[in-house]
Amino acid sequence: MGLVADAALAAGGEVIGVIPRRMIARELGHQGVTSLIAVDSMHERKQKMADLSDAFIALPGGIGTMEELFEAFTWLQLDLHKKPVGLLNVAGFYDSLIEFLSHMCRQRFLKAEHFDALLVDDHMDSLLDKLAKFDHKPIGKWFERIPSP
Repeated sequence: MGLVADAALAAGGEVIGVIPRRMIARELGHQGVTSLIAVDSMHERKQKMADLSDAFIALPGGIGTMEELFEAFTWLQLDLHKKPVGLLNVAGFYDSLIEFLSHMCRQRFLKAEHFDALLVDDHMDSLLDKLAKFDHKPIGKWFERIPSP
């Protein structure tokens, strides 16, 4: 995340960091960001980042990236937000994950329309185009109209 923040700052961008106070105490906060917001917990951090975001993009990363990706993706599925969720599939990093999600569809644990709501591309420019064109429409069992008796 620090390298992405540094690159954005070098390009003249604004970078807002959100970090739990206990991580600041361990000197893990990026001191060069435009704004650094301290919160009490990781849950509060994710909520704050979601509130500040226009979209979510997962770059190649570790277990924390997966946790944040799936929370944003689940919130989209549940219509808790209407923001696009994307994967930047650099050098096929997410190929196995995409195949696993496809497997979940085939096993009927994930609806195809939910799977299709996850935007995937291996080039940032085309992923950004997909995010810009995203039109959220609530789908699935949570939004189907219940017939009158």
